[in-house]
Amino acid sequence: MPEAQVHPSYIVRTYGCQMNVHDSERLSGLLEDAGYVRAEDGASEADVVVLNTCAVRENADNRLYGNLGHLASVKAARPGMRIAVGGCLAQKDRGEITRRAPWVDVVFGTHNIGSLPVLLERARVQDEAQVEILESLDVFPSTLPTRRESAYAAWVSVSVGCNNTCTFCIVPALRGKEKDRRPGEILAEVEALVAEGVCEVTLLGQNVNAYGSEFGDREAFAKLLRACGQIEGLERVRFTSPHPKDFTDDVIAAMAETPNVMPQLHMPLQSGSDPVLRAMRRSYRQERYLGIIERVRAAMPDAAITTDIIVGFPGETEEDFEQTMHVVRQARFSAAFTFQYSKRPGTPAATMEGQVPKEVVQARYERLVALQEEISWEENKKQVGRTVELLVAEGEGRKDGSTRRMSGRAPDNRLVHFAVGDTAAADLPRPGDMVSVEITYAAPHHLNADGPDGGSAIRTLRRTRSGDAWQARQEQPEAERRKAAVTLGMPSIGRPAAQPVGEDDACGVC
Repeated sequence: MPEAQVHPSYIVRTYGCQMNVHDSERLSGLLEDAGYVRAEDGASEADVVVLNTCAVRENADNRLYGNLGHLASVKAARPGMRIAVGGCLAQKDRGEITRRAPWVDVVFGTHNIGSLPVLLERARVQDEAQVEILESLDVFPSTLPTRRESAYAAWVSVSVGCNNTCTFCIVPALRGKEKDRRPGEILAEVEALVAEGVCEVTLLGQNVNAYGSEFGDREAFAKLLRACGQIEGLERVRFTSPHPKDFTDDVIAAMAETPNVMPQLHMPLQSGSDPVLRAMRRSYRQERYLGIIERVRAAMPDAAITTDIIVGFPGETEEDFEQTMHVVRQARFSAAFTFQYSKRPGTPAATMEGQVPKEVVQARYERLVALQEEISWEENKKQVGRTVELLVAEGEGRKDGSTRRMSGRAPDNRLVHFAVGDTAAADLPRPGDMVSVEITYAAPHHLNADGPDGGSAIRTLRRTRSGDAWQARQEQPEAERRKAAVTLGMPSIGRPAAQPVGEDDACGVC
């Protein structure tokens, strides 16, 4: 018998934002489309290691070169292994990467991720490093093959790039000016994903609610949300990240009036101080920001609002910081992603006067975190006693196995761990199914739903096409599972072959 064909293996390591996570799905799709298979045992066993980098934080460089230093010894022990570096840090550092780490084979930028397979082959044939950095987008990434990590939830890019000039941010220099997809293309992708079993999509953009600026429609994002509400089988729509300056009342109305747009909003604050916002070149002020929060809560009283905050921006005084604390108290965020300011070479803020001493930044940061933890816990305690419908998730609860729980996301995106007791494996909900539970316990970062006497907390279980899609993926042989997970960025239109419908699924769709 002929020997089985051996395919080279790969692994993609991702750092940074959701856009990078989605780009990594495309990188994986490109490699699998080119004949590679995913390595199951990590970088030490992979023939190709791809690092998809982020350049937002100060330690991004140290982290990259630390990882590359480790990979140098791995590569030395594995002749023929290749290392590729892409993403924002590759766009920024360009030839610096191969100078500092000459064992790297490929460097590619944010605008040409589709070139990776060709560059890897060229590096192999020519036996020398390949560096290709484009200054503008060659192909919109959504047209590329994509290895979707989830059978029930998907990222959908509506735009790439950003037209803002925030003084602390290097993203516009690395991702370029905003490029918008046409609404029909986005909706076609969403409809095709739903046909494949997806029931939740997250619309992605560096400044997602500025969508439409390239083709001159200021209401395009609100229209897009409403159009998503017309897609049969699409149960949940989310989006990230909006910018307060572009957040208009028509978007709030679209969120409130479109049932499948979830009552959840991530609205970056960065600072509560008007002078600091001015220095950041953020074109809104505290009053406008709090006004948006107030209008969102008036339209959606149960909305969970999260944010980003930078502590210690150059020139930040104690009074400035107290203004940030004031906004946090007023807004009552369900959670906040808090960062200590760090210089990014190439940004205006890096050379500003008034750099705040590290010890001052650290002390303020700890005060902010303590306040937000208190608020998050108080807001989560308000959920106790409520009955919520969860989209059952995969891999969200690290202790689920030992605690006889599963995990899911509420409509407002809060993480809930729910007890399943001694439920037989065949009767358990699957990732992608829907369950309703009553919240019994609150912690600052999660909620629990426990049943009586250690039993199941599940009140109702709705088996869905998304759960069917997840189960079908698990039951496929590994080779077929890899092939099925890779689709074009614009998947083919048309429903897949029918899957068995659970007895509790009234309509057979999500």
